[in-house]
Amino acid sequence: MKYKIERNTAYDFAGQSYASIYPNLHKYPATMLPQIGSKVLKDFNIATGVLLDPYCGSGSSFASGLECGITEMYGYDINPLAILISKAKFTKLSIDELHQTRQQLRNEIFEFLKDENNVNKLVIPSITNIYYWFSKEVINNLTIVKYCIDKIKNENIKYFFLISFSETVRECSYTRNSEFKLYRMKSEDILHFNPDVIGMYFKKLEESFFIYGRHYFPKLKNDISITLKNSVFKAKPNFYDVVLTSPPYGDSKTTVAYGQFSTLSNEWLGIKYARKIDAMLMGGTNNKGIYNKGILADYISQINEIDNKRALEVSAFYFDLGDSITQVANSIKKGGKAIYIVGNRTVKNVQLPTDQFIAEQFEANNCSHLLTYERAISNKAMPNRNSPSNIMGQTASTMLYEYIIVVEKRQVE
Repeated sequence: MKYKIERNTAYDFAGQSYASIYPNLHKYPATMLPQIGSKVLKDFNIATGVLLDPYCGSGSSFASGLECGITEMYGYDINPLAILISKAKFTKLSIDELHQTRQQLRNEIFEFLKDENNVNKLVIPSITNIYYWFSKEVINNLTIVKYCIDKIKNENIKYFFLISFSETVRECSYTRNSEFKLYRMKSEDILHFNPDVIGMYFKKLEESFFIYGRHYFPKLKNDISITLKNSVFKAKPNFYDVVLTSPPYGDSKTTVAYGQFSTLSNEWLGIKYARKIDAMLMGGTNNKGIYNKGILADYISQINEIDNKRALEVSAFYFDLGDSITQVANSIKKGGKAIYIVGNRTVKNVQLPTDQFIAEQFEANNCSHLLTYERAISNKAMPNRNSPSNIMGQTASTMLYEYIIVVEKRQVE
């Protein structure tokens, strides 16, 4: 069955970016425009109830929920950095305490630096190939900053200060900051790369204070409750009134490299499994064979005729996405809605109808498809071109459109 798609230019938000309403405290790949979520919630008159985002990333859905008056929200993500970013943005903090803590931190760092022997007392963190990604001076200064941040007693304040630390880790590393995957700078660029770690950290912190104080703090009224968990989402039967999410568009290894993007930050934050995150995400392990059911069967069959390995990788993602949709559908109250915003990726010149798959999976789990809108992608941090054939020099444009799929849990099973 083909589910109807309606082109809706009202959702294009041409010329608008994430920063138009809610600037991010920390760079993150493939973030959903909060404007999309706000509009669809308003179009369906959803302003109350419990909201879920089962793959919350840096928290766009919560920004949308706040805009619409929703006060109770839950988010899940496997990536610890994603949860840290969302916590920093959506936890109400004392502005005075933030400023006091910044001054205390500054004093502690400069007191520490007065004795050059102090740094020798610190333990260098266990970072994979640390000297490949950082200079010795950068490592020492990052270790000092992290040591002093770790002494902050208020955990929520500490999370906020760690966001600027994570950004500093990335900016001061030898990674190419224009990439989401882990690529090292050219050798000639490294020769001239000598970042001021401590100066950069406090500059990032100042920017975060401004963004938080202007865009997030005013929205975080005392009745707002946003619960965030660093885990896979598991069903909570008949609990949520609305699901608003933008799931991954494919496995992290070949689509958007959430794990690679976050690796160095997560390792500096003490996450032991940082290098395994991409394998833990949807489609990270392909051990279930070729997906041969429903609307996707013919598409994956076409890929399989060209490249069995890629067909298995693609299949693994859809097996996992289907399983996740079952968990989500079981968690929605009768009459509740799920809103998924997704792009249809192309593999081996075969465009995969993920929007149709999502509608089909929800229909199979006691939900009714209400509509699918097509919107033009204007400003999303994703690669503009990819290589669907994996042949050097052969590229194709990636996603030009996203799809907003809305389903409703049936009243009667």
